[in-house]
Amino acid sequence: MAHTDIRHRNNVTVTGDPDGPVVMLAHGFGCDQHMWRLVVPRLAEHHRVVLFDYVGSGRSDPSAWDARRYAAPEGYAQDVVDILEALDLRDVAFVGHSVSAMAGVLAARAAPDRISALALVTPSPRYLDDDGYRGGFSRADIRELLASLDSNYLGWSSAMAPVIMGNPDRPELGQELTDSFCATDPEMARVFARTTFLSDNRGDLDGVNAPTLVLECAEDVIAPRGVGAFVHARIPGSRLVTLDATGHCPQLSAPEATADALLDFLDRTHDARPDARPGSRPGSRPDARHDARHGT
Repeated sequence: MAHTDIRHRNNVTVTGDPDGPVVMLAHGFGCDQHMWRLVVPRLAEHHRVVLFDYVGSGRSDPSAWDARRYAAPEGYAQDVVDILEALDLRDVAFVGHSVSAMAGVLAARAAPDRISALALVTPSPRYLDDDGYRGGFSRADIRELLASLDSNYLGWSSAMAPVIMGNPDRPELGQELTDSFCATDPEMARVFARTTFLSDNRGDLDGVNAPTLVLECAEDVIAPRGVGAFVHARIPGSRLVTLDATGHCPQLSAPEATADALLDFLDRTHDARPDARPGSRPGSRPDARHDARHGT
């Protein structure tokens, strides 16, 4: 596919400092790039920010949809690689929310020359509970979830989106996620949902070599705290940050804290590069305050 077609296919948007380090933001299931809008202005001050919609989401080209391709996480990872190649980008910091965290892990393995750092926002390599592993959902939970989605997608969206968002005292957040879910083609959403909730990417974490941030929320029913600890333990040298936030979408519920954590990670990653010059950190903010509890 021609590069211009890929930009159209994935509704690629580029903003921010054209000469700054590149950050790519990837949305999760049922969402699109609009979900990053509260974080983008902070990142764009000193970074070139690339946003996009996966095929089947947002304003992507629906004619490019292929149910077989997007029935596996590798299909979404290939969207990422295609965009990086189309824009000829290297040394990119990839920020993936929810299921996109694992798409980023796979994309970094497929194109290590293009992705140099990973920020995994509320990640989960497996949502299904397993022996010695708590993903947050039993097999019965997943069967019920997918059956409900199949039988009444709009009803499922109205019920499930507020649970995913959390923050019941801020119903407008749950409504925004509901609206996003409902705007997604139901057939495409069913495929994406199965890819999200049935995949097991735990084994892929061992091959991550890029500097990695694991960003979790203090309360998240979709990706419980133990999942973040699991991802952190499996990726050597990763940094675990727990936001003082509730729900699975901190870029909406706690955008300032999310932006602070991402900028801190980007600064640290930049400083660690062998060609970094003292005082050249792109996002340095001497008086920055971080509403997060940091781990190592």
